[in-house]
Amino acid sequence: MSVVATIVVGADGSSSLGGSSTEVTSAADRATFLQRRRTVDCIIIGGNTARNEPYLKTPVPLVVVSKQSHPQLPAAHVWNLDPKDALDKARDEFGENILIEGGASFISYLLENNQVDVLELSVTSASGGADIFDYMKYLSLANSVTKSVVADTTFYSAEFRKQK
Repeated sequence: MSVVATIVVGADGSSSLGGSSTEVTSAADRATFLQRRRTVDCIIIGGNTARNEPYLKTPVPLVVVSKQSHPQLPAAHVWNLDPKDALDKARDEFGENILIEGGASFISYLLENNQVDVLELSVTSASGGADIFDYMKYLSLANSVTKSVVADTTFYSAEFRKQK
């Protein structure tokens, strides 16, 4: 079983510029992002991500955790659940390997509630955006962290041991 959360941020922790992550990401991050999502049983995103990012086609089932409907994503499963409950339901319906592609607050909530096994973090040189993700806080809380640099992007893989 594995819950992996992935997020791209600028050097200042901003996860969006102009309402989207498009201006924060890099070519290296995008390649890693696309490769990662092909290896999971489902992808879970929050409502803000569904409204602001292009999710018309995904290689696996897409779950939107939101109190609103999302008619622009007709193939998505829209669940009005607490994100923790959505993880349980996704495991039952799709399998154990779940990828969280939500924004800063969505991923922070799941990390704070001990629901993430691995945080895959990409840090680019962008700055001046919004939706700040305190990535240094979460890296300091991880049981182990690996770091690599590809072109203009620093990648961190932080593993968390869940408390029972």
